[in-house]
Amino acid sequence: MSLVKLAPSILSADFSQLGEQVEAALTAGAQYVHIDVMDGHFVPNITIGPLVVRSLRPLADKYGATLDVHLMIENADHYVDNFAQAGAHILTVHVEACPHLSRTVQIIREAGARPGVTLNPATPLVTLEEILPEVDLVLVMSVNPGFGGQTYLASSTNKIRRLRGMLDAIGSSADLEVDGGITAKNAAEVAAAGANVLVAGSAVFGGPRSIAENVVSLRKAIDATECI
Repeated sequence: MSLVKLAPSILSADFSQLGEQVEAALTAGAQYVHIDVMDGHFVPNITIGPLVVRSLRPLADKYGATLDVHLMIENADHYVDNFAQAGAHILTVHVEACPHLSRTVQIIREAGARPGVTLNPATPLVTLEEILPEVDLVLVMSVNPGFGGQTYLASSTNKIRRLRGMLDAIGSSADLEVDGGITAKNAAEVAAAGANVLVAGSAVFGGPRSIAENVVSLRKAIDATECI
C-alpha cells in the first residue's frame, strides 16, 4: 500500500450526489475524506457543519477511510465536541485562529479525535515549533483558504520540505498534509518534498473524466514518486 495517502476534498463535489461521489473516490483508492468547514469569518466563505460529517461516517467505516475535518473557523473550541461526536477522526485547526492553541489541541484529543494544526501560506513555520510534538497531523495550505479550484503556490514546496525536516528532527510520526491546487501534474513534486497526505478537490471531482479515473491519475503520479 502506498505510503502517501490521497484525501479528496468534498468542497469540489456535487452535493446533490455527495454520497455517491465520495464512495466513487473511496472505491478507486482514496484513503481520507477531507471536509472543509468554513464560517464566513475566518475565511470568506460558508460551507457545512457536523451533519455532513455524520452522514459520511458510515461510508468512511465501510471503506476503512479517515474523516479529515479542517476547521477554518473562529472559536473552534466551541465546536470540537460536535464534530467529534458526529464522527470526525481528525480535527485540524488554524494557528491564526486559536490564541490558546495547546489548549485547543488538548480539547480535540479529549473529545476522541486526532488533533491537527494548519497555517496559511503567509504564516511562517516558526509558529508551529512549540505545538509540533502535540499533534498527529500538520497541514500546509498551498493556497489562501476559502475557495476551491485555486492554483498551487510554488513557494509551498520549499515550505513543505522545511516542515518535513522539522518533524523528522523531533522524531514525529505526524502526517504532513498539503491542501490547495494539487493535481496530477504537481502531486509528485509535493510528495517528494515530504508530504504524505495530499488533498485534492477539483482534480478528483472536476473535469471531463470520471472520479475513478481522476483518482487513478493522481495515484499514479504519487506512486511514481515513491518508486524513485
